[in-house]
Amino acid sequence: MSVATLTPSRSRDVQVAEIGKDTLILRSRTWERLKFEVEYSRQRGTTANSYLIQADKKALIDPPGESFTEIYLQQLAQHIDFTTLDYIILGHVNPNRRATLKALLSLAPQVTLICSRPAANALKTTFPEWESRIQVVRSEDNLDLGQGHNLSFMTVPTPRWADGLCTYDSVTKVLYTDKFFGAHICEDILFDEDWKELDAERRYYFECLHAPQAKQVAVALDKFSVFGAKCYAPAHGPVVRYSLSRFTYDYRQWCQGQKSQELTVALLYASAYGNTAIVADAIAQGLIQNGVNVESVNCELADSAEITQVVEACDGLIIGSPTLGGHAPTQIQTALGIVLSTAAKTKLAGVFGSYGWSGEAIDLLESKLKDANYRLGFETIRVRFSPTPEILQQCQLSGATFAQNLKKNKKLRTPRQIVTETHVDRTAQAVGRIIGSLCVVTTRDGETHKGFLTSWISQATFNPPGIMIAIAQEQNADLLHHPGDQFVLNILKEGRNVRRYFSRYSTLGNNSFANLATQTAVNGCLILTEALAYLVCTVRNQIQCGDRWLIYAEIEQGEVLENEGLTAIEHRKSGSDF
Repeated sequence: MSVATLTPSRSRDVQVAEIGKDTLILRSRTWERLKFEVEYSRQRGTTANSYLIQADKKALIDPPGESFTEIYLQQLAQHIDFTTLDYIILGHVNPNRRATLKALLSLAPQVTLICSRPAANALKTTFPEWESRIQVVRSEDNLDLGQGHNLSFMTVPTPRWADGLCTYDSVTKVLYTDKFFGAHICEDILFDEDWKELDAERRYYFECLHAPQAKQVAVALDKFSVFGAKCYAPAHGPVVRYSLSRFTYDYRQWCQGQKSQELTVALLYASAYGNTAIVADAIAQGLIQNGVNVESVNCELADSAEITQVVEACDGLIIGSPTLGGHAPTQIQTALGIVLSTAAKTKLAGVFGSYGWSGEAIDLLESKLKDANYRLGFETIRVRFSPTPEILQQCQLSGATFAQNLKKNKKLRTPRQIVTETHVDRTAQAVGRIIGSLCVVTTRDGETHKGFLTSWISQATFNPPGIMIAIAQEQNADLLHHPGDQFVLNILKEGRNVRRYFSRYSTLGNNSFANLATQTAVNGCLILTEALAYLVCTVRNQIQCGDRWLIYAEIEQGEVLENEGLTAIEHRKSGSDF
């Protein structure tokens, strides 16, 4: 399955199909990258899924955002008379969705909006005239649409979506999961028949959206388990029918994987217009990709006891704030007070925020932490208005920098112990003694350049000269495991910190190369000028082994860029991770 390029191959449309008794799905589809946030960076398009149940009463679940409003309403009108629509059920509310809601309510003024309490409060603030139309539901509340369609609701609040609401239909056994169990990928295929092909997209979606809130996701999974769901109907991507048990198991394993990390960072923030939350997500990705657990806390929703518990348990803390009227919101000031009175001064700290004009809240956080003798793990991030793709890339790099500094900080403060069989698995320890040259593999997807860090490379043949490389699916393996695919292997030089610009996974666009001198190889991929040497390679064969693809590539040409210098080598203590 090839990765879509930035150039859309098809125009936006709405796909309509039946997924159960009296139940339609309307998939608003875009074949290009919809937004620039980290979660969309796989660039395979996405779908905004909405659902229509037409029983004695008629209910519409999760209308899409305003970029689809026109084509969505045109298609919806072919399947229902708007004057007969009884309910609109909202899994969550955001400014983007409000535009479609406004258009819908003008066509169907009789509609009742069903949502959680936080969603109702947000709607009433923006549209006070809608108050009489809003019906708040809680967990275990029910709505009978007739003909057996008895809907059960459950609130599933998370730091990112405090107003989360999921819905279960007892007739079709469909669980409408909103932001859970989705994937940003656009295809004609409606269901998940080829679910193994979706593994990389699903994992990436989870890492971007749910890894920083794994604790709350685990609670949601427990709520879902009481229903005998036969199908998950998410907000994005394919409907989950064939891999429901496996996907649920994956979510639990991924949540557990986050909690089992050795180091934890508390990410505290508030977000007035959503910009600070977007920055927080990008920082979280940099931390997660470097093996650090993130516990995300939306201070607008958490009480003092919860914040105190998280701050006391964390190894490092990062706090972010918008600036409102020249000040930090009250909730952030409260969180800052808890940090200053609770967190040990040896804990690494970080500050970020967004603002419209002045940014005093960011300066306040930074000065208070510095005055209290906290050491900052990255340079304070200040974002004016909405973050750009370049800024988000820098935020990811800042998260990665924080993770590395946190590990160094932990190492300095941990007494050295004699390693015995009870401390380290002896086999993993032995495997870790295998060393490799530290390299950056650069590839190209259309006009987009990608790069990732690896040391899993060795020479394979003399004639013709060839190498073998082991790569994971998350490293854009689909750009390398077809015969004829091309890449450049940049062999790094000891003493140069080029590696800080690259993670073990393929990065967003060409932003990793923004601060590096490059030249273009004959195959169109980038050569890092600061590398010790480079090899221009073409894939000839491949095989999937365990959790990696083994790629054999022939070397077309190469050059030593510096005659003086040593190859950078990666030394590991264990073979069970990077």
